Amino acid sequence: MSSEVIYNRIAMLRAERGISRRQLAEALGVHYQTIGYLERGEYSPSLHLALRIAEHFEVAVEVVFSTAPFPRIGS
Repeated sequence: MSSEVIYNRIAMLRAERGISRRQLAEALGVHYQTIGYLERGEYSPSLHLALRIAEHFEVAVEVVFSTAPFPRIGS
């Protein structure tokens, strides 16, 4: 397994907005399973896809993706 893991908040952003994996995939023009792979960290997106995901959620790319685990929100 590669040590170059990319952490992401895609699932959290989808949940906040009430968007399904399928809806996000359709908006981005990718297969819905790709979203699952991304969310589970089984697949790192291309820079192009990462930027498009951030654009879709109208946030900076650093809000969605990180090379370090995101801190847990809440207690």
